[in-house]
Amino acid sequence: MVLTESVQKLKKGDKAPDFSLKGVDDKIYSLKDFEGLPAPLRGQAQAGKQGLLVIFMCNHCPYVRAKLPVIAELYKKWGTRISFCGINSNDSGYEGEGMDNMKVFAKERAIAFPYLFDTLQDVAKAYGATCTPDPFLFNKNSELVFHGRIDDATGPGETAKEKTMDENISKMLSGQEISDEFKPSMGCSIKWTP
Repeated sequence: MVLTESVQKLKKGDKAPDFSLKGVDDKIYSLKDFEGLPAPLRGQAQAGKQGLLVIFMCNHCPYVRAKLPVIAELYKKWGTRISFCGINSNDSGYEGEGMDNMKVFAKERAIAFPYLFDTLQDVAKAYGATCTPDPFLFNKNSELVFHGRIDDATGPGETAKEKTMDENISKMLSGQEISDEFKPSMGCSIKWTP
């Protein structure tokens, strides 16, 4: 396990790179499935949402496992107003990873939002994701408003004093300015295919 910090590739205001990825439900998802277009214009379940939280995550990482309850709280609080999407970009040959393990992990952990597999790892590269978890918050126009940590608990077992992502989602939805200060996420490095 290599502790890695997230790095900035996408800048505030940059558009979310598109993707076409298979989920644990065997459906194919692209960015348009999560965009906030008015419901009458779209037949998607996510239609009408006011933003999107993309979280690069995986099955084996203790940092992801420690954040899952926080992510579940965020989804419970904000899931009716913004879309959520988990993306696993780890090498499928890495122990505990791959689609079959993702399906088991999602079921065991009751992950209620789409969990997608980036088999070619090109989506992680397009976003500049480097670790798990590595969250990116986009507004209803698919523009990046925040990339960084979920909260300030940097390791499993630590208690958060600052609910960074929760506060930034609230600011985005209420039209408040979000700080440009980069507060990197920390976790296991993405396991790149050799």
